[in-house]
This record gives sequence, structure tokens and C-alpha cells, in this order.
Amino acid sequence: MKMRYTHGVVAIAVAFAALSQTAQAGTEVKSLPLQAVLGQAAPAGQATPGRRMQAVAQPQSGADIALFFGDEAHPAVRSQLGDASESARIARRTDDQTTACNRALSEAVDKLRTYAHDHNANAIINIRTSFHSTETASTTDFTCGVSGSAAALRLRGDAVVLETN
Repeated sequence: MKMRYTHGVVAIAVAFAALSQTAQAGTEVKSLPLQAVLGQAAPAGQATPGRRMQAVAQPQSGADIALFFGDEAHPAVRSQLGDASESARIARRTDDQTTACNRALSEAVDKLRTYAHDHNANAIINIRTSFHSTETASTTDFTCGVSGSAAALRLRGDAVVLETN
């Protein structure tokens, strides 16, 4: 009788440990294309005015802010206004991983544009995306952490005033 009780307790402990590890390992770091949220980049060889949001609504306060990811070419910097950093964590609802990450990026971009507008910047350059210690400085992709319940990321860049034609 005592032997069966011990085996039962061990089996429950092993099952609990396996479930705990599964819950902890539930967040996946993904690299996804910026294009789905930010639209098309300018053709190669052409100066780009920065990316504009196409798939989602922009807040009025930040609609005029250009975004330049990674080392994307941009006009000359007239003045540097400081570092800009915004993050977003959204509930997944019934979204797939990609849709949830795209919504998180859209929310973080809206916050970044508002920050730039509030600080009299007309662009954010050198934008990097990250989730915890995984950072991307890409012109084409972004990094997002996604689990069964949420998606999250952080955007960092330089708020600037660019020369205008």
C-alpha cells in the first residue's frame, strides 16, 4: 500500500514539473516582416521619406512622422532630439501568432509616432525591435515575443528633425 502511494505522489510530481516547464517555455521569439504592417519600402536607389502605416490607423498626432528601421537611408539629420523607446503588450484573443505580433508592432509604432510628435521630431531613425535580450536592427524584419495569451515587443530609435526639401 505504501509503495503505491509513493509511486502516485512521484507520478503527480513528474506531471506537475512537465506542465510547469511547458508553461515557462510557452513564449516564442519570432522574426516577422515589417512590410505587412508598415507597407512597401521605396524602390532600391530612391530616397525614401520613411515608412508610413498602411494596414492600421495612425493617430492624428503622429501621422507626419517618418520611420526608418535599422540602417535605412534617410535625409540628413538637422537636429538630434534623443532616444525614443516604446513597447507594446497585447492580449492575443483568438489571433494567430503573426497577427498578434503585427498588432503589437502597430500599437508600439503608434506610441513611437506620438512620442516623436510630442517632442517636435519629424522622424525616428535607427529603429531597432526587441523582445527581452533578442534585438533586431533590420530594415525588413522585426522581433516579437508571442505566447498563447499575449504578444509583446519594444521599439527603440533616435528622435530627430530631418532636413526637408
